[in-house]
Amino acid sequence: MTRDEILATTSMPAFSPSYPRGPYRFCHREYLIITYETDPVALRRALPEPLEPHPDNLVFYEWMKMPDSSGFGDYEESGSGAFATYNGEPCNFSIQMYLDDEPPITAGREIWGFPKKWGQPRLKVMKDTLTGTLFYDDERVAMGTMTYKHESLAHDLASVRDGLLKLNVNLKILPDVDGTPKVAQLVGYRLQDVTVHGAWNGEGRLHLIPHVNCRVADLPVRRIVGARHMIVDFTLPFGEVLHDYLA
Repeated sequence: MTRDEILATTSMPAFSPSYPRGPYRFCHREYLIITYETDPVALRRALPEPLEPHPDNLVFYEWMKMPDSSGFGDYEESGSGAFATYNGEPCNFSIQMYLDDEPPITAGREIWGFPKKWGQPRLKVMKDTLTGTLFYDDERVAMGTMTYKHESLAHDLASVRDGLLKLNVNLKILPDVDGTPKVAQLVGYRLQDVTVHGAWNGEGRLHLIPHVNCRVADLPVRRIVGARHMIVDFTLPFGEVLHDYLA
C-alpha cells in the first residue's frame, strides 16, 4: 500500500475496513426512552468536568432499533445518558451504550467517542407493551416497559424535532502506543436532516440489575419522570472538540 492509499483508508483493518466514510444516515430509527431521577453522587461521578448535571439529577435510559443505517446495516442498541449543561447550554451526555453490531461499535468509539460495548439489546412490542431488554453475556441487566401509543404527539412533532437538535456530548479517550492518553476530549455533535415520523408519551417502568461489566444499575432509579416512543430519520455528522483535557 502506498502512503496515499493508506491515508485514504476509512478505518482499520486497512485491507477490509470496518466502516465506510461518513456522514451516516439512519432511517426509521425507533426509540424507547425512559427518563428518571437518580442519585446525585452517582450522577456526578459519571459526568465529566466541565459538564454540570441537571438540577433535578435527571438521566435517561434508552433502547434504539436501527433497521436501515448507511454503512452499519440493521442493529439494536441500549444504554444510559444524562441531561447536563456545557457552558450553560443544555446537552445530552452519553454514559454507556451496548449494541450488537461491530461496525457502529468501532466507528462510534473511534470517530465520536461513543461509550460503546458489545451487548444484546432488543426492542419490540409485546401485545400492548413496548418492551426493551438488554442482555450482557446472556445475563439480563435491564428491562424497560411503556404503554403502547397511549398519548400521541402528532400535534407537536415540531417540538419533538427541536428536542432532537440539542447538543450531544461524548467523552472520547484513546491511548497512545505506550498506553498513555493520546486523545482525551469532550466531543460535541448535533443531528441533521431530522424527520419525525411519529412520537408518543406514556407510562414507563425501568428495572436495572447490577453487573460489574455492564454498570447500567450504577445510576439507580429513584423516580420515573416519563417515557417516550419515537420513530425518526436523521443524519449523524462528524463532531467537534468542545474540550481537550490534554491541551
